[in-house]
Amino acid sequence: MKSTLTAAFLGFMAMTAMTASAFADITVTDVKGRTVTVPKVPERIVLSFYYEDYLAIAGPDALDKVVALSLSTWKDWRPNQFAAYQKALPKLASIPDVGNTEDNTFSIEKVIAAKPDLLILAAWSYDALGQGIQQIEAAGIPIVTLDYNAQTVEKHVASTLALGKLMGTEDRAERLARNYEDAMADIHARIKAAGPTDKKVYVELAQKGPGEVGNSYGDTMWGALVDRLGGDNIAKGQIGNWGPLSPEYVLAQKPDLIFLGGSEWLNKPQAVAVGFGADPTVTRERVKAYMGRPGWSDLPAVNNGGVHAIYHGGARTLSDYVYAQYIAKQLYPDAFRDVDPARNIRDYYDTWLPIKADGVFVLPYDEADEQ
Repeated sequence: MKSTLTAAFLGFMAMTAMTASAFADITVTDVKGRTVTVPKVPERIVLSFYYEDYLAIAGPDALDKVVALSLSTWKDWRPNQFAAYQKALPKLASIPDVGNTEDNTFSIEKVIAAKPDLLILAAWSYDALGQGIQQIEAAGIPIVTLDYNAQTVEKHVASTLALGKLMGTEDRAERLARNYEDAMADIHARIKAAGPTDKKVYVELAQKGPGEVGNSYGDTMWGALVDRLGGDNIAKGQIGNWGPLSPEYVLAQKPDLIFLGGSEWLNKPQAVAVGFGADPTVTRERVKAYMGRPGWSDLPAVNNGGVHAIYHGGARTLSDYVYAQYIAKQLYPDAFRDVDPARNIRDYYDTWLPIKADGVFVLPYDEADEQ
């Protein structure tokens, strides 16, 4: 009898422990060093940015948990990408929009009205909201900040692991983080073996056509990536995060490599067309227009086949190691001879996301292809 009671008591205690564990608080430290606690895996999410990373980390089914999002920074910035996801995940068509901090349309009232268990913010959006953060937190809404814009392995990994723990997809997050760490480690091992390069690199956001100078990148995104790869980013020290360089300065620097960041922007008819559904013939035509700028015909990059189109949507993501491979391959061609970034981007989507990487994501300009 005693043994039966003991067994029953032990069984009860085990069940109690399991129940307590199932409802235990989940606590993480986000990229701003903030402690974020949720009482359980969130079921109602407001997603402000890093859409593909959210889906990769939490899984495609996690879109069912998204009760509101910042729509225009996905639908307008990456319309073809958004359309591909909407076809694969039809719920996208009915998710309410809360606006975005980029154009000051972000609505704290709409966020609160959505009654989320978690608000996911890019670090730059968190900064932009200022005192609005207190209003959201006063409504009892936990906020986690992610930062893939910084283009560091550390922040990529920290963002991924924090979101994976909150979403109950730690195994998936750990695999993604390890994939990223391993890819970047391989890149840096190849660079170390190759030795230093003195190639100068110019990156421009090719959104408005050759008649207007687009942003370059100093300390973040493409600029940070070029710096980590050992290239001489001509924007470094000239601008902070991003901003245009003067045409005279670019000509004086004589860059060996030029990367034109293109995408699928709405109402940008002269933009370098890169991304989902892009036609390589159109991409090359748009790149060629940039090379008609005054003085560009004398640049080493133009004369030595060093001008490239690259997908701007690929920066600040868990797949940006592929673009790091592509840039590194131009800086150290022999060291990356066996690396195929275009194939690797397709493999990443096949493994982690519910859509195919169909389109143009990296493309060297070769005038012979125009003939």
